[in-house]
Amino acid sequence: MSFGKYFTVILATAIKFFNGPIAGVLLGLTWYETAICSIIGMMSMVITMSFLGREIQKLIAKYRKTKPKLFSKRSRFAVKIWQKLGIWGIACFTPLFFTPIGGTLLALSFKVPIAKIIFSMLIFAIFWGIIFSFGICQAVELKKLFL
Repeated sequence: MSFGKYFTVILATAIKFFNGPIAGVLLGLTWYETAICSIIGMMSMVITMSFLGREIQKLIAKYRKTKPKLFSKRSRFAVKIWQKLGIWGIACFTPLFFTPIGGTLLALSFKVPIAKIIFSMLIFAIFWGIIFSFGICQAVELKKLFL
C-alpha cells in the first residue's frame, strides 16, 4: 500500500478526471484502487470549489481586464446541457468534458445549492470512476495479451 501512488491518482483526478485512471494504471494500482482514488480526487475538488468557488469567481471578475465573451462554443454547450438536463447533466458531463473545477464553477454559476452539487457530482464520480478505471485496466490487460 503506497500512499504516494494513491495521492498521485487523487491529484491527477482533481485536476482532470480522465488523468486519474490513466495514472492509476501506469502506477500499477488495481482497477478498484484506481476507482476509489479517482472518486476521492474528484470529490475533494468539488467540495473545495463548492465552498470557495463563489469567492474565486469574484476574485477573477475583480482582476479581469476585459469583459468575457457572452457567447462562445463552450458557453453555448454548457447552457444547452443546463437547459435540457439541469444539474444532473452538468454532473454527468463534468468528468467527460469539464474538469472537476470547471463543472463545479459552472454549477455554481447556475446558482445550484451546494448540497445538490455535491450529491449529483458524487453519483457521477462513482459512475465514471468505475467505468474509466475498469475500462482502462481491461484495455491494458488486453494489450499485454497481444504483445
